Amino acid sequence: MAGRIPDVFIQDLLSRTDIVEVIGSRLELKRAGREYKALSPFSNEKSPSFFVSPAKQMFFDFSSGRNGTAISFLMEFDRLSFVEAVEELAKRAGLTVPREGGRGGEQLVLEGPLDALAAAERFFRTQLRTHQPAIDYLKKRGLSGDTAKLYGIGYAPDSWDALAQHFPDPTHALTAGLLKKKEETGRVFDVFRNRIMFPIRDTRGRVIAFGGRTLANDPAKYLNSPETPLFHKGRNLFGLYEAKQSSKSELPFLLVVEGYMDVVMLAQHGIRNVVATLGTATTREHLALLFKSAARVVFCFDGDRAGRSAAWRALEQALPEVYEGRECRFMFLPEGHDPDTLVQEIGADEFRSRVDQAMTLSDFLLGELAKQVNLGTIDGRARLAGLARPHLERMREGPLRALIANELGRLTRLNGEQLEAMLSGRQRPEDAARPAPQSRPEMPGARSIKRALQLLLERPEMAQKVEHVEQLAASGQPGMDILMEAVEFFREHPHCHAGQLLEQWRDTPKGAALNRILGIEAELDEAAVEHEFADAMDLLRRRALRDRMQALADASRSRTLTSSETAEWLQIEHQLSGARLV
Repeated sequence: MAGRIPDVFIQDLLSRTDIVEVIGSRLELKRAGREYKALSPFSNEKSPSFFVSPAKQMFFDFSSGRNGTAISFLMEFDRLSFVEAVEELAKRAGLTVPREGGRGGEQLVLEGPLDALAAAERFFRTQLRTHQPAIDYLKKRGLSGDTAKLYGIGYAPDSWDALAQHFPDPTHALTAGLLKKKEETGRVFDVFRNRIMFPIRDTRGRVIAFGGRTLANDPAKYLNSPETPLFHKGRNLFGLYEAKQSSKSELPFLLVVEGYMDVVMLAQHGIRNVVATLGTATTREHLALLFKSAARVVFCFDGDRAGRSAAWRALEQALPEVYEGRECRFMFLPEGHDPDTLVQEIGADEFRSRVDQAMTLSDFLLGELAKQVNLGTIDGRARLAGLARPHLERMREGPLRALIANELGRLTRLNGEQLEAMLSGRQRPEDAARPAPQSRPEMPGARSIKRALQLLLERPEMAQKVEHVEQLAASGQPGMDILMEAVEFFREHPHCHAGQLLEQWRDTPKGAALNRILGIEAELDEAAVEHEFADAMDLLRRRALRDRMQALADASRSRTLTSSETAEWLQIEHQLSGARLV
C-alpha cells in the first residue's frame, strides 16, 4: 500500500504538465482567442461549450458545470482515481510518484501502520470483553454480540496510554493516527480514550482508521481517526467492505446513513447493504465508490431542515454521476428517529418498504425548487425554469435528464422546443454562481472580493504587489480570508498558476469556493487587469479602514479611547483622505 502523495510533488507535476496537450490527446481542440474550445465530452451538444485555459492550466465545461485541472480531467474523462490520475501524468512527465515518509522517489511501504491498526483492533476487541460499562451500553442500544463481532467493535480504555504501552516503538502507530506526541516532552498518548471503537476498513478489508463513540460527557460525541496516508474521510465509507461481503453478486442497492450505530443495527436486522459517511458531506469520491458496488444508491437523512439541506448537497454531487442505469433516491426519516431507532421500532420488513418508497432524484430536485416559486403565476413558472437550468446542465445527456426536462416542461408549460432553447448555449454567470435553495443573499463587499480574486487568478504575479495583507485579513469581510490565502499562496509560489492553487485546496470548502469563482466566465480588459485589481484592493482596504473606524467610534460611546486608539483613529482619517491606499 502506497503512502500519501506529497503536496509539493503535486505542485511540481502540474507545473511540468501542459493541460492543452493532455486534453488535446483526447479531444479535438480549436484555438479561440486566449483559450481552446471543443465539444463537451460529458454531454451531447451541438456547439462548443468546453474551454481550456493555458494560463490557468484548467478546463471549463459550461455544458456540464465541471471544471478543474489536468488531474481532475483525467479523473472525469478516463474514470481514474486521484492517485491513478497523478500516476498517469507522472508517467507522461517521466517522473516517479513519491510517497510521504519515503526517501527520494521511493514509495513508503505502509505495512507497519497497517500492522499497528490491526493490532489496535485486536486490543480494542479484547478490552471490550472485560469492560462491563461498555458491554452494558451496547446491550442497552440493542446490539448483539454476534453483530459486534461481525464489525469488529471494541473499546478504548479510559487511559492516556493504555494502547501506547503496546507499541515499544510508536512510529507506525503515530503514522496510523492511533497515537499523538507532545512536542514539549516527546511523550506519546492515545488518541481514543473511553470510547466504543468501530474499525473503518478499505475495500480489501484492512483496518485503515477508527471511529469512536464516547461513553463520557465528552463534547465530541463521535471522534474519527485523523487524516493519514491510509485514510481520507472524503474517500472512505464505513461498512462498505462488510456490505460487499454480505452478497456474492452485485448489491441491489446501497443505503447511505450518517452513523456507525445505524449501519450495525440495520445489519443486525438483516439489512446488510448499508454504509455511512464519516462525519463529512457526501463527495464525488464517495459516489464513485458507491456506484462501483451498486447501480442504485439511497440516501437516508433526517426529515428536518438540516437533513433536507444535507440531502440537497448530496443531490448536487450526484447529478453528474447518475447516468447509464445509475439511480439515486432520497429517504427522509420521521421526526425523532434515526435508522437505528426506527428499524428497532418498526422492524426490518417495514423499514425495507420505506426504502422502496424513497423519493426519486427527479422528484426531490423539482420538488425542492418548486417550493421556492408560485407555479400559479407566469413569473413563478419562469423562475422555476431558471432555477432548474444549472442543475439540468450538470447532468449527462440520457433518459433521466430527458425525462426530468419533460416534467419541468409540464410544470412550467414550456414545450420541448422552448426547453431546448433554454438549455442550449453557454451557462450564464448568474446561473453558475447560483447557490443551493434557501441560500443567503450576497453580503456587501463580497462582489468586490470575488472580482479581486477572479483578477488575481488571471494574473497570479499581482500578489507580489499587494500590501497591508494582515490588515486586510483581519477586517472580517466575508470571503476576505480566501482572497488573502490566495495572495499568500502566490507570494510563496511565484511561478504557480490558478490550477495549482485549486489542486492545493482540493476537497476543502476553500476549494469549492474557488471552483465557483473559476466557473464564472470573466470579462477582462487585458490592458486594464492590473489597474482594476489595484482599484479593487484599494476599495477593500478602504472598507477595512472604515470598519475599524466604526468599531473605534462604537467603543468611544461607552468609554474613553486609549492614546494608542486615538492615534490609530487619526492615522485612519489621514489614510482615508489619500488618493490611493495601495
